[in-house]
Amino acid sequence: MKNVVKILVPIKRVPDPATTIRVLPDGSGIATDNVKWVINPFDEIAIEEALRIKEKQGGEVVLITIGQSTWQEQLRTGLAMGADRADTREDRCGFSMRSALAGILAKVAEGEKPDLVILGKQAIDDDSNQVPQMLAEMLGWPQATFASKVEFADQKCTVVREVDGGLRDYRVQSARSYQHRSAAQRTALRVAAGIMKARKKELKEIPADSLGVELAPKLKIKALNAPPKRQAGRKVASVQELVQVLHTEAKVI
Repeated sequence: MKNVVKILVPIKRVPDPATTIRVLPDGSGIATDNVKWVINPFDEIAIEEALRIKEKQGGEVVLITIGQSTWQEQLRTGLAMGADRADTREDRCGFSMRSALAGILAKVAEGEKPDLVILGKQAIDDDSNQVPQMLAEMLGWPQATFASKVEFADQKCTVVREVDGGLRDYRVQSARSYQHRSAAQRTALRVAAGIMKARKKELKEIPADSLGVELAPKLKIKALNAPPKRQAGRKVASVQELVQVLHTEAKVI
């Protein structure tokens, strides 16, 4: 008999990895004009894994994002992939602490009562890798991090986890929070076919400040700076010259 599961998948909107990021002249942020926005790739992987589990076990996949109403496009993409519902918690502050984001997700989880939460390994824009661990702690749930595969059987699950030097299998009784790093993607054709259906699905918008979580940032970004341009390389005539350059100029040996 299948154990039907309800899965909550938080997602974040980020610039397309192929987009050229430009810092504003005053360093206050990035220029958002002509930027293509997408689902964070690791969150897309989390959606994929949730859908795989749903296909095997039966159940429901619910998406949640914390941001502005303009983030609905990314939620629609997730719905087109096969998710059942999607909600937005509108964050009027614009930039909240990771602990605040985890607190909002904890409130959502308490209301939705999912059997498990699957999150992407990290967001590619800030690379913080903090929210999944904070969420598990706030909920008091066991967690499996850097999972590449999750299998259920007899109310137990096997988690294939990325470790130094390879992959390792863990069998756990009731882990409910997973941090995913890899999975095969839905085909573009399948997603395209679901776009029109996704536009008909309801999206709820709830102000994040109505959840009783402190949203005011405790950190301030003073300035952003573009990385320095790399110097052009040069060819050397011999191994001896290469060693000499690495020793005297690069000072790495």
